[in-house]
Amino acid sequence: MSTAVFFHAHPDDEVLFTGGTMARAAAEGHRVVLVTATRGDRGLDRAGLLVAGSGETVAERRTRELQAAASRLGVARCEILGYEDSGADGAAATGFVQAEAEEAAARLAKIVADEAADVLVIYDERGIYGHPDHVQVHKVGLRAAQLANTPSVFMATIDRDRLESLLALAETFGLAIDDATLDWAVNAGVAAERITTTIDVSEYVEAKRDAMAAHQTQFPPSSGLLQLPKPAFELVFGTEWYIELGGTARRTWLW
Repeated sequence: MSTAVFFHAHPDDEVLFTGGTMARAAAEGHRVVLVTATRGDRGLDRAGLLVAGSGETVAERRTRELQAAASRLGVARCEILGYEDSGADGAAATGFVQAEAEEAAARLAKIVADEAADVLVIYDERGIYGHPDHVQVHKVGLRAAQLANTPSVFMATIDRDRLESLLALAETFGLAIDDATLDWAVNAGVAAERITTTIDVSEYVEAKRDAMAAHQTQFPPSSGLLQLPKPAFELVFGTEWYIELGGTARRTWLW
């Protein structure tokens, strides 16, 4: 079987954008390796789990959550490069976005080469939705693929047309969608015509939900996403999208 390395920016990104693909690949016998650039130390503790005086930092907590999520997705190896989270605005002076891209690419390339990976998964050129660390994942990932001479590179993205349709459908059912979400949707992902690889992960949405639940600081048990009925959760998360670098033919799987 083949090996795929998935490169992400922060803990929980792996679930949101590629969790179903990872679970499916592992279930089909492929080796799945997860590399995360940061520990998400600038993320919020939305569940209020970090008790004052406990001594546990956000980074430590999110690292534990990442490891739990990776296990639930069938990940064989989980590595963290250890760069600092740049924050949503990329303002952190020592964040990943400020890191020397060539040095970061060399570190990632070593893992890819050591694994003799057939596939490297990164983000599209806008980092899916513009987060500075995500854009850096794209840049570093492209260079790492060159250094490791990786046969296939897929850029994780979102089908913007599908996303806008889902939001419109939600509104027809009377679900309130805030303006911030609507603005985000307009700029997230790419137009459907750019997508080369559409993967059905509907059989693995429960693994994806379980992995999402492992990220308790980001998705508390009361989270609206976690509370979605299975049909709705499958509708939202049952498909994942990629752009194959240099690819033209439409595909439904990474291999």
